Amino acid sequence: MEQVALFVTSDAFDPFAFDKVIIGFSGGKDSVACVLHCLKLGIPKDRIELWHHEIDDGDTGQLKMVWPCTHGYVKAFANALGLPLYFSWREGGFARELLRENALTAPTLFETPNGLMKAGGIRGTPSTRRKFPQQSANLSTRCCSSSLKIDICSIAISNQARFNGKRTLLVTGERAEESSARAKYQVAEPHKTCNGKRMVWQWRPVHQWSEKEVWAILERHRIRAHPAYFLGWSRCSCMTCIFGSPSQWASVAQIVPRKVIQIRQHEQDFGVTLRRDGDIDKAIARGTPYAMDQEHVRVAMAEDYDLPIFMENWVLPSGAYGEAAGPT
Repeated sequence: MEQVALFVTSDAFDPFAFDKVIIGFSGGKDSVACVLHCLKLGIPKDRIELWHHEIDDGDTGQLKMVWPCTHGYVKAFANALGLPLYFSWREGGFARELLRENALTAPTLFETPNGLMKAGGIRGTPSTRRKFPQQSANLSTRCCSSSLKIDICSIAISNQARFNGKRTLLVTGERAEESSARAKYQVAEPHKTCNGKRMVWQWRPVHQWSEKEVWAILERHRIRAHPAYFLGWSRCSCMTCIFGSPSQWASVAQIVPRKVIQIRQHEQDFGVTLRRDGDIDKAIARGTPYAMDQEHVRVAMAEDYDLPIFMENWVLPSGAYGEAAGPT
């Protein structure tokens, strides 16, 4: 195939120069801001796709990390804004990777315009995980981000021929304000899937935005934020994120104690705690549960999201500008 010309640079970046714009959409405020910003710029909707990487998959008896409402929330958002949404995930999800013992990393499944595809999981060297991802900026240590999100996206791009010979833009919502490591990210740069067959760039349009600017664009468009923010969380990642603060863990223990029981059991089985400063019970003991409205709890813990995305009377969630419990 004829090589695709690399016709943009980080100094002269044009988001309109791409055939397809993939927005990594977690459902969190920064990914919402990315979508709204792209639409505000005037990028045509027929170029945009939302991609959501599912963290969990498989047996409901296994440990699940995400908010139950997240799948429904991102679907409701995509429908409300008239944008296509594609899900992708590692077979068996977080639980299979957590419990992997002398086995290959599981295959990746990803939705496409032509149906579900599967790739990977057949080559490599068997290895063992059997410990929680650790709090670190290093993605090999914080393996949940790399194995269940970043790598999934790359596999889904690399294994779809529709991107060959095309110019594809991957939009993600990292912000410099979040951490010293993220402050060093480039705003625009070639993505690792960029090669002679396809041109792929990664763009972080809200990298220099403050949290105030993020909430402001949600308010202007009257977008109801993910339910986690209304419970007091300042970030929308996993409900049981490894970076969760003691108060967030105390809140989890209050609304869904079975999660704590599962994590405690895994800590004992692995001989490795989820947190570096002690086991899960010590974290909970140091925290104070958020003041959580029961209706907000109901919405967050329901798999069927039943609220409108657009709020007639927009409300700033209680979690806005809260604890910065996220990647370093």
